Amino acid sequence: MGSSSFLDASVKDFLDAVPARTPAPGGGAVAAVALALAAGLTAMAARFAADDWERRADIVGRAEELRARTEPLADADADAYGAFMAARTDENRERIVVIPFQLAEIAAEVAELAAVVADEGNPNVSGDAAAGADMAAAVASIAARLVEINARAGDERIRETNGHAARAAKAAGRAAVSDVS
Repeated sequence: MGSSSFLDASVKDFLDAVPARTPAPGGGAVAAVALALAAGLTAMAARFAADDWERRADIVGRAEELRARTEPLADADADAYGAFMAARTDENRERIVVIPFQLAEIAAEVAELAAVVADEGNPNVSGDAAAGADMAAAVASIAARLVEINARAGDERIRETNGHAARAAKAAGRAAVSDVS
């Protein structure tokens, strides 16, 4: 990739970087990008809600905040994993646990916001909101798995990320798609 940040890369360059024989971008970085997209879909769908929907501005604002928090985690995860592969220190291990933990927390909230938008927002874009919920739930599941793989046995964050993943999956299940016909 021509840039040092995944955020500055073209979609094509990012897609080409994923299968390359390099440790990053890997599952965490890809999950972060997917979560940023899920938050973006949630904000977009909420913007199409009726002008009198009282929750619209709050949901758009919160989804945008969560997207902004998520975006840098793609590069942070890639950097952390590279550092861990170079030196398997406790400090580097902590970095490869804390980032997916953050992704799981954010993903659960994005999924819940998206489910509200799918249910209460404009039915013409309820599928987009539901897609955001599904993507966020997938990210929460990925993040929980990464925490479980990389955290030391007995780390409370394993249980917590599994809880976030369950919360996200439940929200995605509620993201009913309205019939627009």
